[in-house]
Amino acid sequence: RAETATDPAPVEMFETIVSLKPESQWRKGMDIDKIKNELNDAVQIPGVSNSFTMPIKARIDMLATGIRTPVGVKVLGPKLEGLDTVSREVEAAVKTVAGTRSAYAERLLTGYFLDIRPKRGEIARYGLSMDDVQSVVASALGGMTLTTTVEGRERYSVNVRYPREYRSDLDRIKRILVPVEGDAPSSSGGMGASAPAGGGVSYVPLGSLADIDIVQGPTQIKSEEGLLANYVYIDFTGRDVGGYVEELQKKVAETVKLPAGYRLQWSGEYEYLVKTHERLKLVIPLTLLIIFVLLYLNTRSTVKTIIVLLAVPFSLVGSFWFLWFLGYNMSIAVWVGLIALAGLDAETGVVMLLYLDLAHDKWRKEGRMVTVQDLKDAIMEGAVKRVRPKLMTVAVILAGLVPIMFSHGAGADVMKRIAAPMVGGVITSEILELTVYPAIYLLWKRRELGSADAV
Repeated sequence: RAETATDPAPVEMFETIVSLKPESQWRKGMDIDKIKNELNDAVQIPGVSNSFTMPIKARIDMLATGIRTPVGVKVLGPKLEGLDTVSREVEAAVKTVAGTRSAYAERLLTGYFLDIRPKRGEIARYGLSMDDVQSVVASALGGMTLTTTVEGRERYSVNVRYPREYRSDLDRIKRILVPVEGDAPSSSGGMGASAPAGGGVSYVPLGSLADIDIVQGPTQIKSEEGLLANYVYIDFTGRDVGGYVEELQKKVAETVKLPAGYRLQWSGEYEYLVKTHERLKLVIPLTLLIIFVLLYLNTRSTVKTIIVLLAVPFSLVGSFWFLWFLGYNMSIAVWVGLIALAGLDAETGVVMLLYLDLAHDKWRKEGRMVTVQDLKDAIMEGAVKRVRPKLMTVAVILAGLVPIMFSHGAGADVMKRIAAPMVGGVITSEILELTVYPAIYLLWKRRELGSADAV
């Protein structure tokens, strides 16, 4: 732990940096998730819970949410004892959910402390004040700075206190002598000088002036929103954050009964996901609206605009198929890729519609647009001219995106999840534009002919 108040890492947190060999030296079929699972199985220490993350990401997450694992539960309530009980129940419930790699609730009441409770009556009987007793305790156990030694340009404090063997022994602590002015009775067996013969100072053991015990208590006390807080750290594998947390919430709701005044907050990456979903509820409709407006300004036709936008849901089919094939779960990066895909679909759809319009206008000007069959031939001519440009467009897009899928540098995991839905989407959108667009265009334009011929 860093010697700074800005480091949120608790004293019981151990960080181990694992440097991986080049991927070319990995066993066949090995990936990051398998490495984490094997490390988790191999490194099992009683009382220690494993969590695998990146060093900088762990610090950012801890500063942002206080949670150092992908998912965490904040238990809020009025009493430490209740927090400890509820946290352990949540931990037990989480461990039964599929995909959980580890779950650990902070143990609140496992610290051991030296508890010195002054007896005010005894202190007053000896004519002492609380400050007198506390000064002796502070100097004997904590240490007192007597002077400063100067070593060239360096300065060091000279601190005096009892040796560790005296400070760690309860009986010896009880025999620490407290000086008393006057004729107070001296006690034998203490540490330090006895009262001088005929002198005016005597000594009383600390055990006579205070109750001294080793007690159990909280190792740390956290508070949020005006309530005491405790954290449950959860690490998982093979699941998307949203679906996994939803299952956790159902399991915890079924098995954990919260006392009055206690509540749970789901945090970690899930907290980011919830905030992102709230933003996407505004961003996605706004994106589609902007695309619709731009397309309408270009085509001056509501029907043409709707036809172009039909590519968006069809391209999502390819995106989800490709995500399933790669084993990627839904994430913020995937949503970014889906939004970018909508723009690509609209762009290529406009070009296809342009070729169909040019062929239709050409046949009509030449007087060849008489029957539905003529309309079919015109649409076929325009669609065929679009095959090569469409293939070139898709090839260029794939040429830019496919190398990302094989990258291994910094940020590669995020970039892959942005590129994956775009790769799958442009392939299925190409099929849509070359097959479905002409059919929809035919259904629309044949109404202008006033013909009832079958398609």
